Amino acid sequence: FFFFFHACKMKTIAAYLLAVLGGNKTPSEDDVKRILEAAAANVDAEAISKVVSELSGKSVYDVMDEGAGRLVAVSTGGSRGAAAGGAAAGGAAAEEAPKEEAP
Repeated sequence: FFFFFHACKMKTIAAYLLAVLGGNKTPSEDDVKRILEAAAANVDAEAISKVVSELSGKSVYDVMDEGAGRLVAVSTGGSRGAAAGGAAAGGAAAEEAPKEEAP
């Protein structure tokens, strides 16, 4: 399913989502086209048709939740460096803290 998003232009998907956020639970191709035209964007009728047909009858919120669940499973590899950098910075800060003397 998510391959379909790669084939479509993000502006078409964004226009569809704007229509949903505007209160239209099931935007038509014409709704998406009008949003794109209002933004002076190039209108790709094939991409609009594909987006509307793929999301027809589905809740975009459920589709986004499904996608978010899949993104959690993707390892980016950057978390180790950030954790190590944070520990190193925290350790250095602890060493530099002045010690109070007992009176």
